[in-house]
Formats: sequence, structure tokens, C-alpha cells
Amino acid sequence: MWSQSREGRGLSECGCEKTTLSAGFVFAPFGFISLAAHCRFACGPPESCSRSRASDPGRREGRRSLGWMEGEDAAGGARRPGLGCASFNQDSTSLAVGTKTGYRLFSVTAVDRLECIHESAESPDVYIVERLFSSSLVVVVSQAMPRRMNVYHFKKGTEICNYSYSNTILAVRLNRQRLIVCLEESVYIHNIKDMKLLKTLLNTPPNPSGLCALSINHSNSYLAYPGSATIGEIIIYDANNLNTVTMIPAHDSPLAAITFNASGTKLASASERGTVIRVFSIPEGLRLFEFRRGMKRYVNISSLSFSPDAQFLCASSNTETVHIFKLEQHGPSGEEETPTWSAYMGKMFTAASSYLPAQVSGMMSQDRAFATVRLHTAGQKNVCTLATIQKLPRLLVASSNGQLFIYNIDPQDGGECTLVQTHRLFGSDEDRDEAGVSAAPQSYAATAATVPTSGPVSATLTGYSEDGGVSKGEVIPEHEFAAGPVCLDDETEFPPINRCRDGSRRDKSRRP
Repeated sequence: MWSQSREGRGLSECGCEKTTLSAGFVFAPFGFISLAAHCRFACGPPESCSRSRASDPGRREGRRSLGWMEGEDAAGGARRPGLGCASFNQDSTSLAVGTKTGYRLFSVTAVDRLECIHESAESPDVYIVERLFSSSLVVVVSQAMPRRMNVYHFKKGTEICNYSYSNTILAVRLNRQRLIVCLEESVYIHNIKDMKLLKTLLNTPPNPSGLCALSINHSNSYLAYPGSATIGEIIIYDANNLNTVTMIPAHDSPLAAITFNASGTKLASASERGTVIRVFSIPEGLRLFEFRRGMKRYVNISSLSFSPDAQFLCASSNTETVHIFKLEQHGPSGEEETPTWSAYMGKMFTAASSYLPAQVSGMMSQDRAFATVRLHTAGQKNVCTLATIQKLPRLLVASSNGQLFIYNIDPQDGGECTLVQTHRLFGSDEDRDEAGVSAAPQSYAATAATVPTSGPVSATLTGYSEDGGVSKGEVIPEHEFAAGPVCLDDETEFPPINRCRDGSRRDKSRRP
């Protein structure tokens, strides 16, 4: 950690000049971000630093979003457009993607058509873009300014506010009550109604991937983040009441993915080994379910997502297979309410496991995937979610090669899911429509398919924290607010930001 600086400037270890924040604290990212990456974040791209040329090795992964880079075509190695990131909103009705030129927002409420509802080319190299439900609020972070978070009202083309932090922003999570900003060794908690900083969690365990999850249920607003860099401990924090709830010893290996269900009563987690996925009750932290993804090899779990009713859980990885697990309920007598062949086999394994060593019996008692999807492209980074589209359960997979795959799920029998549509995330609407590939649904999906479709002014403000701010050692990020009211088009839309500070400094209007 750098010592406190009153002069406002300091030197990074590469010798490059670095500007501190108004509070006078600068944190050096030792251990997990290379000196080259430190130069890039402090002084611009690595090419601008005379002492380093290495690229940034940091990963950016999260609950349902992850940072991606450009890829190469298989033939000839030609550069092709790639996604900088992709994330589904809290209720999986919208998909946000970041690109080299900006970001795009898509509506995913229909199977046969992918509607681009907004496109911005003002912020290049976007690696974080998050939309709040179906509102007009969107949060953007670009590689050009990786320490700065911009909050926009995209329908009006106005900037609501921006915050600058002491280090690179690795993840942003939001619900109707809180906005969470995750850095490598700190977490900032904002009140989304007025963007005030409520709490700063300093000296959190090193978290180079920015792994964190926020319950979308704003009545509890539980926050989960790693409690250790060496084992899979999960800290559950109450972002409403600003206190720690519990610590869950989830895995023996470091965490790779975590996510809440819609009500914030369950939490799923996976470790870096990627073989076992566990589900815990919240806030008690009791283990409810344990699923085995595979036994042959370790994989990198890239995303986890519950279905809206929390009856299913999907997991995608760096392999070509997406697994869907069923959270089957048991009656008081131990019998399942809806017996299935997989449940029957599970009981047979459980009975046999009592005669085997503990390690083997533990593996046999773990449930296997209820349904699977075999992607057409292997080795591509992806993010998945479970959603109800046109009254049917669907699996959506956004891939780093710029495609969105939509699959039908049979909620009764499971098995191999059916690909029903493929959409391109690049090009014009006409190009994407022409590129859409549909497949005839089969079995359960074929029967169910008959269901019918249905200019701001800014002012720089002093940092604010309700629990003491700088007096308690917190680092208050620099920030700006738009002056005057910033309301959404529809009062029923949340948020929420209906009161902003009056500004004294005039600035040119900005369009996201």
C-alpha cells in the first residue's frame, strides 16, 4: 500500500507519475496485477509507458457477466470483432454487451427476434456494462478509464453521475436499493436512490477477478464476496443494514463463481476446480444441495444462474457443455413429490454408498445434471441464464464470438435441450435477422410451442459517507452529479434517481 500523500501525486513502481484522489490515498495492486498492468491503469495503455509493454493479465468474471477480449478466426488468424463483456439484467429480460466501439442493449423477451433497444459508440473498449432491470439506468466502465464508473440515463442521453476510484473497477452489481463497486481489495456500497457512498469495505481478501454477487431482492440486498484467496470461503454481507451476516465455508479451493436466486434465499457457488456446485440457504448458510458437474477433469466455471422460480440452476464453463441441475424438493417422509428415473437412481446410489469409503460415498450422493446443452463451439467464453420467454422455460447462452443461443428446456424429463434460435450480436438489425438460425423444436417443446406470444450540468462534490467517511479511514471516490432532476420516462420504472445535487459549474452535455 502506498503511504498517504498530501501533495496529490506519487510515483508508481515503474516510475510513472500517478495522481491520487482528494482523500490522499493510493493503493498499489501488489501480487495479482503485474507492474505492466499497474502502469496501464495508472498512466494509460501499456504502450504509453516507457518501462513496460506487457498486457493486462487480470480476469474479469462475475455472477452473470465476464470480461472478454477480441479473438482470432480459426482460418488465417485474422482479427474479428469480439465482445468486451456480456451480462444479462437482473430478471433476464435484457442483454448488455460491450464492444471495442461502445455497448449495446438488447431485449430478449422473444425467441425469433433480437431487438437492439440502444446502441452507444461514445465509450470505446467497454468491459463492464450493467442495466438495472428494464429501466433507463445503465452503468458503464471502459478500458480507457478503468477507475471511473459512469451512470447514464440512456433513453434521454444524459449522464446521471460518475465516480472515480483508487484502483481498477473489476465488477459492478446493482438492485433497486444498492449499487456495488468491486475493486481488487475493497468493495464500495452506494445508495442507488441518490448515489451516496454508504460504506467502504477495505482490505478484503485479494479478489483479482472481481468476484461478487448481489441479491436482486432489494428488501434484503445480500452481498456475497470471497472471504479468502486460498480457500472457498464466502462472506455474506447485509448491504441494507451494513453489517456482516455470516461466513460460509463452501469449498476447499478458491471460488470461481457465486450467484443468488431471485428472492435472495439461496446462494450457489463453484470453486476453481469446477467439479462440484453447492447451494446454501441464506442467511443461515446451511448446505441444501450438492451437484457434481463432472469427474474427469477440472474446468473453469464462467457463470451460474438460477431459474426465476429457483427450481433449476445452470452452469457454463470453458467446455462445450452447459449443465442444468434440478433442485428437487423432498417431502416429510423423504419421498420426492414427483418421482423421476434420475431420482430413483439417486436413491439406489445413496443406499449403496453406505458400504463405501467416505470420499467415494460423498461423490455418489451428489446429484448429476438434470439437463445438458452441447454448444456448437468449444473453447469460447460464455455467460448463461435461465429465463421464461413466451411462457416457456429457456436457456440463453451469450458467447464471446458474438452469438446468442436460445434453447428449450423440458422441465419434466430434462435430457438434451433443443436449440431453437441463434442470433448474431453484431451488424445491423437486418443482418442479425438474416443470420438468425432456427431449429424445429421437439418433444415437450414442440407441444408447448403452441402457446401464443405475448443536456446535463455537472458539479464536483466532496465525497460523502453516512458512517463517517474519511474520518474512519475510508477512501471516498471522486464523483460528479448532474444538476436538476433526472427522472425516468415512466414513474413505474425504477430507479430511482429523482433527486440530484444542484451544480455550480457548467459543462457540455454528454450522451452515453
